[in-house]
Amino acid sequence: MTVPTRDAAAALDAADPLRRLRDAFALREGLMYLDGNSLGALPRATAARIADTVTREWGEGLITSWVDADWVGAPRRIGDKIARLLGATPGEVIVADSTSVNLFKALTAALSLRPGRSVILSERGNFPTDLYMMQGIAAFSGGRIRVEAVDADAVLDRLGDDVAVLLLTQVHYKSGRMRDMAAVTRRAHERGVLTVWDLSHSAGAVPVDLNGAGADFAVGCGYKFLNGGPGAPAFVYVAARHQGAAVPVLSGWFGHAAPFAFEDDYRPAAGIERFLCGTPPVLGLAALECGVDLMAQADMGEVRAKSVALGDLFVQAMDARCAGMGFTLVSPRDARSRGSHVSYAHAHGYEIIQAAKARGLIGDFRAPDILRFGLTPLYLRHVDMLDAVEVIRDICVTRAWDRPEYRERAAVT
Repeated sequence: MTVPTRDAAAALDAADPLRRLRDAFALREGLMYLDGNSLGALPRATAARIADTVTREWGEGLITSWVDADWVGAPRRIGDKIARLLGATPGEVIVADSTSVNLFKALTAALSLRPGRSVILSERGNFPTDLYMMQGIAAFSGGRIRVEAVDADAVLDRLGDDVAVLLLTQVHYKSGRMRDMAAVTRRAHERGVLTVWDLSHSAGAVPVDLNGAGADFAVGCGYKFLNGGPGAPAFVYVAARHQGAAVPVLSGWFGHAAPFAFEDDYRPAAGIERFLCGTPPVLGLAALECGVDLMAQADMGEVRAKSVALGDLFVQAMDARCAGMGFTLVSPRDARSRGSHVSYAHAHGYEIIQAAKARGLIGDFRAPDILRFGLTPLYLRHVDMLDAVEVIRDICVTRAWDRPEYRERAAVT
C-alpha cells in the first residue's frame, strides 16, 4: 500500500475545511498531540473567559452573578448547546457533576422505570467506572439488583426479560470500536430493556443521533473532544419521554422543583433539571462553554470525514513503516466501525509511549499493552500522522524505549 508523501499530506492540510480552527487552540510549535481523546487541548479563549469569570463576575458581582451572569442557568444553557452535537433537543441534556456520578443517576433512573427487572447488563472490558458504578448499585441494593458483564459480541444475545438496563460505551475506550447505536437500541427495546450510552469518546468526535436512535439515557465527559479542561463537568441526556417518570436516586437541592423554596421534602423538577444535584461548578462550566462553543463552529460531517482520513493515514503509515516491529492493530481497520482514536498492542507499549513523549509525540497507554493515539480533527493535521509514525519507527529501530526511566510507571498513564 502506498503511503502519501509528506508533501501530499501537506496538500490535504491546505485544503482542509477545518484548518482555521487549529489556531483557536494553544498548541506549542512542534508538538504532536495525539491524546485529545483523553484531555483536549486548551482553547485560546478559555483563559480570558476564566479570568473574567473570576475577576469580574465573582470578584465584582459576587453573589449577584448567580442571576446577573446567569450562573444558575449555565447547566441548562451549556446542556442545550451539547444537545445539538448529540442529536438531542433543548431540554434533554444538562451539564452536572462527573461522568461517574451521572452514570449513577442514569442507571438508577432507568431502574426506577423497570421495577420488575433485576439485571444491569454490560460488556466485559467496558471502561472501569461504568462497571464500578453498576457494581456499587448492586451492592447497595441488598441483592435485588445484579450486574452481568458478558463478552462484547454476546451482549445482544443476553438481553432477556430479567434485564432492566443495558449500559454500553458507543466508542470503546481501548479499541476504538464503534457500536451501531440505533441497531443496539432497537434490539434492547424489543426485549423491553432500556439503554444507557456512554458517549465519552463520541461527543464532539463522531456524529451522534440520540433521538434518531431512540436512546433512553446517555452520559459523557466534557474534557476530551469537547475541550473543557481537566476535570470538566460532564453531561447527562434523558429522553424527553422519560423525564416525567424517571427519578434518579441522587436527589440534591438543585434538582428540586423549587430549590430556593427550601422545603424539607424533595420534589423533583419537572424536566431535565431533576438530574442536577449540588451547586453547579461555575468555573468549570465557564471553561467547558468555551470548548463547546468552539466545537459548535465545526460541521460534524467534516469532523467525521477528517477523523476517518487521519485514522486511515495513521494505519497505512504504521503498516508501511513499522511492520515487523511487534505492533498489533487493536482498533477496527474498517473506519466505519472505528471511532476517533487508533490503538495498537505492543509488549513494550508503555516504554514506547514514554520515549515518544520525550520527542514531542504525546499519546497514551492503557494497561496491559495498549498504545492509544487520539485523532482530534479540530487541531490535528495529516502531516502529524506521518511525523508521529516516523517517531515511533525511530524509537523502535534505535531501541530508544529501552531505558530505565521509561520503565518506571507513573501515577497516570
